[in-house]
Amino acid sequence: MSKHQLGYIVFGLFTLIYVFGYLNLGWSLSYFIWGFVAWFLLILYGSFFIQTNYHLKALTKVKTNKKVVAITFDDGPSSYTKEVLDLLEKYNAKASFFCVGKNVAQEPELLKLIIEKGHLVGNHTYSHSKDIGFSWTKTVKAEIEKTDEAIEKYSGVKPAYFRPPFGVTNPRIARALNKTKHKVIGWNVRSLDTLIHDESKIYNRIIRQIHPGSIILLHDTSERSVKVLERLLIYLDSNNYRSVTVEGLLKETT
Repeated sequence: MSKHQLGYIVFGLFTLIYVFGYLNLGWSLSYFIWGFVAWFLLILYGSFFIQTNYHLKALTKVKTNKKVVAITFDDGPSSYTKEVLDLLEKYNAKASFFCVGKNVAQEPELLKLIIEKGHLVGNHTYSHSKDIGFSWTKTVKAEIEKTDEAIEKYSGVKPAYFRPPFGVTNPRIARALNKTKHKVIGWNVRSLDTLIHDESKIYNRIIRQIHPGSIILLHDTSERSVKVLERLLIYLDSNNYRSVTVEGLLKETT
């Protein structure tokens, strides 16, 4: 049973208790309103913060004593992906790329290069629509399957891992993933490199949160992210950390 389903059960019990109190004890309507607001805010929090595992189970970190992390990139491939791959090779690091299907169709050679370099490719929907959180299950499933087809067409590899755009989850996305059988990957270190423009602020935000087993979210879609990546790789190297794929990180669990 998911936390989302448990939340419905708890709210249903609360409603029954309130109705009893309203009819027999003269409880104010404000009690129910406050209960409803609290339940609704919980749903919003669970929907927008993938780490809560509210609607579905997502891997956001692993428990390990080893100094190992997984650097992940969203939204590519793009014109910056080659620079990212060169830096990863320079520092002997592996990473995971959650690719947008339409970008794969436009940059198939970059997709092939990601795999040739020994990195992991995951599914990040076909269009990366801002409305994905409001889409029907059928639409979400089609977005995921279309991306799988694009990745497999150009690489021969069908991705086993999925990351929802913006980290947004809900029951419809959960139902779609229950059908496609992808494993969901979140993060516990969010760089905010698409929102923060100061490279030092992004870098400092990341290294403050790094611990053994962390999954780090970056994007291979901007020059500042590339520059932050190099600083991050230098930091990891100087502190005896290894960067591996998400699959590699799972093997390090203690």
